[in-house]
Amino acid sequence: METLMAYVVGVMFAAAVYMMLRRSIVKLVIGLMLLSNAANLLIFTVAGMKQGAPPLIPEGAEAPATAVADPLPQALILTAIVIAFGVLAFSVVLIHRAYEVVGTDDLDQMKDTDT
Repeated sequence: METLMAYVVGVMFAAAVYMMLRRSIVKLVIGLMLLSNAANLLIFTVAGMKQGAPPLIPEGAEAPATAVADPLPQALILTAIVIAFGVLAFSVVLIHRAYEVVGTDDLDQMKDTDT
């Protein structure tokens, strides 16, 4: 299963780089979000895809009785999702404002408007 996930992560990274190299600023943002999701999936895959109980220790015990899932990758991915959503919201507003001012989403034409 990890091998399949490694291929999926590679394809997502490749697609993200391809989208980010396009001239449209909308495609740039889509590539950025795809890159963020690929990084999250990479963290998830590297942490190991194993099932386990929640990391709760019973009262009076010093260690969990059964194998538990590692909470650190889950916390990292959750934080990365929140940050990626904030970046997406900011970039959508930025794209909207840039399109209002310039009238195009082509990055080459946006460079021509510099003064």
